[in-house]
Parts: sequence; structure tokens; C-alpha cells
Amino acid sequence: MDPEQEEVEVIEIDENEPVPDEDDDDEGGDLSADINEMDLENEVQYDSDEFDDEATYRDDATFVYKKHADSVFTARIDSKTSDLVITGGQDDTAYVWSASSGETKFQCDGHKDSVTCVGFSHDGVYAASADLSGLVKVWKVETGKEVWSFECSDIEWMQWHQIAHVLIVGTQDGDTWMWKIPSGDCKTFQGHGSSSGSGCLLPDGKRLCVGYEDGTVKVWDMKTATCLHHVNGKDIHTSSVVCVDCHQDNNLILTGSTDATAKVIHSTMGKVVTTFNCAEENTEKENSVESCAFSDSQSSLAATGTLTGKLIIWDIPTQTNRNTCEHIGGVVKVKWDTSSPLVYTACLDGVIRLWDARNGKCSSEWVGHQDALLDFDVSKDGKTLVSVSEDNTARVFSLHKPDS
Repeated sequence: MDPEQEEVEVIEIDENEPVPDEDDDDEGGDLSADINEMDLENEVQYDSDEFDDEATYRDDATFVYKKHADSVFTARIDSKTSDLVITGGQDDTAYVWSASSGETKFQCDGHKDSVTCVGFSHDGVYAASADLSGLVKVWKVETGKEVWSFECSDIEWMQWHQIAHVLIVGTQDGDTWMWKIPSGDCKTFQGHGSSSGSGCLLPDGKRLCVGYEDGTVKVWDMKTATCLHHVNGKDIHTSSVVCVDCHQDNNLILTGSTDATAKVIHSTMGKVVTTFNCAEENTEKENSVESCAFSDSQSSLAATGTLTGKLIIWDIPTQTNRNTCEHIGGVVKVKWDTSSPLVYTACLDGVIRLWDARNGKCSSEWVGHQDALLDFDVSKDGKTLVSVSEDNTARVFSLHKPDS
């Protein structure tokens, strides 16, 4: 792309194109109205150096899950029930449990290293857990029995297909694996010697985007396992791609990197459309775009979260910074509400926050963790948030007032 053209190029987004409704939810309602009714008088600011004094803080959690014996790295909520949760941790174990009752349904044992990736299939029939040693296990949720397992190299990321019992993982040796579950029929998307650091299925369910340690990005055809585009060269990242998201119109891909930039890539042309610079000026602090996401309800907006504590709301058509939201610690994950211009963040100061993308203001926050947050998920019905932390716990937060 000509650098002189990049400054004025306007990105066209087709808002009339049909969008797969796999993640749509009619029961969640507009969270904006619920947030406006929340009591914000108890909001507090945290000093991240004071985690040890538990009496200093309130705990907004409706339930605290304490089965894990070490840091809890990852959590996912079953979209079918909006209640079952799977969490994985440094204790080499994953658990499937109920967010409403706190009851442990079953333990996913037999792992050889920290469980860093977990997830449910689209219909809630299967749960998967994967560890740093490269061991992947799939469990039948109804019975809690292991139905399939496989060993590959160290696993970097994992994702279930949106509408099929197909599991995909990316590995440190650069390969990406895809299996039918439970038969184990396999396809391999061969790498080029650079670690497969992050990946995301496009909404069409037919293409896969993978970001690599060398800063390049590939778009794969899932049926043929062939590379449709290898995005590299001067316009791409200069270091590891650590997060990827795909726009609901199937045309745009958003990538975040340790080079403190985010790239918007056209999925059918395989070209970088623009670069969002998230770097800090006049500072030597280490920075990275740790998380990135397109908005579900506001198709022209995207968000990035950085290690220096910035949530930045980007306007895609004009390629401009719309709002910057400051955090006390680094932002480890961002996630848009599915029905409103609100975005959740998880921060190293242990606080979950909700921001209004229109004005950049914090609408609410949920506290209780006594150490850095590592991951969170929001239920499909929009009523429950589960977060996990280095404090060895998973916490369940209600996103609505009890009487609402």
C-alpha cells in the first residue's frame, strides 16, 4: 500500500450484509439500560501494591470458585446453558462447574502441564482442555467422560468451530491442527517455522486467520487446508502477533502485536488496510497490544487493550482514535457487549470494568480479586461474567441488579 494513500483511505463496511446469528441473543436485552440503573456510589480505585490486604476491598462476586490450587489462566462459559463454566489453571487441571450453584460437575484430569486453553463446543455437547505440553483432551459434558485426546507440540491457542464439532489449535512449532470430534479426523495447516501465536475463525466458518511470531498473518481455506493469503512485507507487524479478531462482515481482520500496533487486514485481498498505532510517546515502558476486538453492535468500531493500560476505541472508516480509556494496570483482555456500544476490560489491577465507547467513560466495575486478572468471559444471555486470576480463584459476577 502507498503510505501517502493510507492516510486518506476510507474503509467501506457493508452494514446490510447478512451476518451469521450464532452469537446473537434475544434474551440479553440492552445492557446500557441496566448499567444506567446500577449503583455506582461504591466504586473504588485500587492501588495494585495493596492486594495483600484483603480487608481493604469489597467483593462484588456472587460466588467464588476455589477448587484450583494455583493461578487460574483461562475460563469459558457454555453458550448453550449460559451457566456451565470450564476453567483451567497452573495446577495442571481443568474443572467444569455451574456458575449459579457453584457445583463441580467434573474434573478434567490427566494433563501434564498448565491448562491454558479451554472451551465448549457450540451446542455444549463437548468441552475441550489443552495444556502447555501439547496435550488436548475432549470431554462429553453430559457424562464427564474423556472421549478423545491428542498430543502435539506446545499449544498457543484453541477454538471450537461455530456450528460443527470441529476443534482447532495453534502450536509453538507453527502448525495449526483441525480435528473432527470425536472421530479425530485431522487436517494440518503447515507453518513456516514461526510459532502460531493466535488464531480466529472468520464468521463464514470456511476460513481461518492465524497470526505468527514473526509478525506475519495467514488466511487459510479450511476445506482444502491451503493458504489463501500470506500477509507479510513492510506493512505487516515487526514482532509477534498475540491477538486476532474477525469482523462480522467477513471482510476485515484485526490483529494486535507486541510491536504496539494493531493492523486492519482485508481478508479477501490479503492486504493491510491501515495501522492503528497504540505506542506510548516519551516512555520506555514495555508495551504490547494484548487484546483486540470488533464491536458486534457498532460495526464501525474496534477496540484494543495494551500492556500500558490503555483501552482505545477506534473508528474504522475514518481510521481515527475515538476515545482512550486509562487503566491503573495493563489490559489483558477486551470484550464488547453483544447488543450495545459497551466494552468490558480485564486489568492487571484485578478489576473488571465496563466502558461506554461513545464517551470513553467507565460505566461500572466489578471487584474482588486479590491479584492480577488473566481472563474472563461473559455468558451469551448477558447476565453473568466469570473472571479468573493469579489469586487461584474464579469469580462469578452478576451483570444485573437482583431486582432488575
